[in-house]
Order: sequence, then structure tokens, then C-alpha cells
Amino acid sequence: MLNLGPLSFPEPAVMGILNVTPDSFSDGGQFDNVNIALRQAATMLDGGAAIIDIGGESTRPGANSVSPQEELDRIIPVIEAVKSITNVPVSIDTSKAEVMREAVAAGAGMINDIYALRGEGALQAAADLNVPVCLMHMQGKPRTMQQNPHYDDVVTDVAAFLDERIAACIEAGIPEDLIVVDPGFGFGKTHQHNVELLANLRQLHVRNRPVLVGVSRKSTLGDLTQREVHQRLPASIAAAVVAVMNGADIIRAHDVQASVDALKVVRAALDASE
Repeated sequence: MLNLGPLSFPEPAVMGILNVTPDSFSDGGQFDNVNIALRQAATMLDGGAAIIDIGGESTRPGANSVSPQEELDRIIPVIEAVKSITNVPVSIDTSKAEVMREAVAAGAGMINDIYALRGEGALQAAADLNVPVCLMHMQGKPRTMQQNPHYDDVVTDVAAFLDERIAACIEAGIPEDLIVVDPGFGFGKTHQHNVELLANLRQLHVRNRPVLVGVSRKSTLGDLTQREVHQRLPASIAAAVVAVMNGADIIRAHDVQASVDALKVVRAALDASE
């Protein structure tokens, strides 16, 4: 069992992705209506999602930012609707302090921040809210992050960044047992960088914190398989299996039921080998 303060999840857990945006790379515009979003959430819950991660601002390469109010207008009705049908925790995928506060007030129980709480007021907001937080590594910003990313050693550099952000959280008053780390696949990394991170996940359990992996449908899988975004289910499942075999605790996925089923097999194999 994976315990994060008030939240506990089966291990490995699947976090279902619910983007209520018009422009996300894989599913933009598909769920930007409350009723449709709620049906998708219900499908993911039926498939075994342990967490529903709701996002109101695209973070794909080249994405434009949106105002806090626009983000709130997109996500608050969906959070409230999802919480009306389930006790499964909702995560809010945001970097804005105001959105964090309003989302938690509406029922969200976790913060998933691609900027690792580096935005204005985000660190204090997370400390005040006292909910689990996921700190992601990103080199650069979404609009420019894929323009020639460079590392001396991607695994070492990402681990050092995550260690620094954990330290900043602890100093701000966030309990260490509420912190999850995410290497940030596709966020300021080449395809080779992503493969190296996937192969070396055990080195990214910084301070023994749980690791979340979000590689579902991403361009590295397209590069490896030469498949378009909606043809990447087999590659996404393979990446999820490799991630968990290499120590990942949470898999962030578009295709929840397939991911849950695959990870049941992984868990059984891992248990039998212990």
C-alpha cells in the first residue's frame, strides 16, 4: 500500500488523466464539457483508477498559458461533479496558487504541479493546504522546453533538481510524507533522455519518495514505434510495465483499464519474485 498522509493507494496505482482543455496534445477538446468529462471520469473509475487528475491548462510543447479565472472556470465544475459520484481522490494539475486553493476547496485532495511549486505563491499555498503534492522536473517552460534540451547527465541532473525541490517544500512546512516526485517525461527532454530516465527510475526515488511516471501516448513512444498519438496504446502499456518493474509507484495514464490490467500482472510477478 502506498501511503501519502491522508491518501492511500494500491501499489502500483493508476492515475487517470482528465484534461478539460481545448488543446491538450492527445485529447484536447474531447472532455471540455462537464457532462462529457463526468462520463469519462466514470469510465476511468470503472476501469480501476485510483486517482483522477483534472487539468484545465494544456502543457504540451508550444502551449499557450491561460488566466487563473479561465482555468478555474474549466476545472471547478468538473471537480465538483466527479466528487459527487466517488470518494476516489481528485488531483488538480496546475501551477497556479489561486487554482490550487480553489480546487482543494472544491474537493481536490492532491496537487500535481509541472513547475514543482516554483510559481508565485505556489509553495505557500501547498503548505497551507496540507495535501499530497507531486513535484515534476521540467527544463524550461512549455512553450520552449523542447528547443534543444541539454543535460550533463539527465538522471543525475533530474535527481538533483527533485532533491532541491523536496528540500524547499520541507523548509516551507510541507511534510515529507506528502511528497511525490515525477521525472517529467517529455518536459524538456529528448527521446533519448526519456528512455534513459525510464531505464534508471530507481535512481529517482529521491529521499525515498514515491515516483510518478507520465509517459502515456507521448512523442517518444511515437518516435520509437512510428505510430500516431491514438495508435500508441501498446507502447504506453509497455512503458508503464517497464516503469513499474523499475520502481514506479504511480502511473499517469489516458487508458486506465488497460493500464490497471497490465499492472496487476506486473504486481503478481513482482510479488512472486520476492
